[in-house]
Amino acid sequence: MRRTTRPGSPRRHALSAVVLVLAATTSSVAAADDGVGPLGVTADAPATWPTARVGALFRGTGGLAGGHFCTASVVHSEGRNLIVTAAHCLDGGGRFRFAPGYRDGGAPYGVWDVGRTYVAEAWRRDRDEDSDLAFAVVDDLAGLEVEDVVGGSPLAVGQATGATAVTVTGYPRSREVPVTCTARPSAHSGTQQRVECPGFTGGTSGSPWVNGDGRVVGVIGGHEEGGNTADVSYSVVLGEEAAALHRTASAER
Repeated sequence: MRRTTRPGSPRRHALSAVVLVLAATTSSVAAADDGVGPLGVTADAPATWPTARVGALFRGTGGLAGGHFCTASVVHSEGRNLIVTAAHCLDGGGRFRFAPGYRDGGAPYGVWDVGRTYVAEAWRRDRDEDSDLAFAVVDDLAGLEVEDVVGGSPLAVGQATGATAVTVTGYPRSREVPVTCTARPSAHSGTQQRVECPGFTGGTSGSPWVNGDGRVVGVIGGHEEGGNTADVSYSVVLGEEAAALHRTASAER
């Protein structure tokens, strides 16, 4: 499994006493045409409001530094408490924690315990690569929901693959800052899409694909659990199964 090498255990960090309010923007660095700047170039992700809602996933209760193993991001929901990732990131059960905006061992927006998880029956039964998508509810922290702190990107289903460029942001397990790349996806099959961005190594499963309207249209996963090289990543094409799973997870308060 390329992207989800198991980590050591991280420890809990408390939410900072000062909560930063999300700026009123959902724009992505991917423009509605072919994106801003050169396509297919991977660089360190800047610390911005759009990247604050992308975070690292941890197992256990130990220290954070070096312990992340997958990526997740906050998506809008009725309960304002939902993250999206790849289903294979949640295999094995146990305790998961989410640190949005994680950098260099620090969690500027807190570390949030992951509660109930939601995967499609086809994944649970057969590990169907076309169902490699998951949602999870995160517990409130200091009386706040995660979306109140960093905002949430809308989920977009039924989008034509490659209609716009997407920006992919994730956490390689070997690094302590996220990387990002903007590129135009192409179809791998009727149910899978692919994007060519270098440097998306182990730990980047679950990284959101955000289109020019600031909507999540995919996450790294699916074919070969996201890909068996660092330069080509895959995602399930988000359709009715993803929409139904999102509705079910969103209903939990």
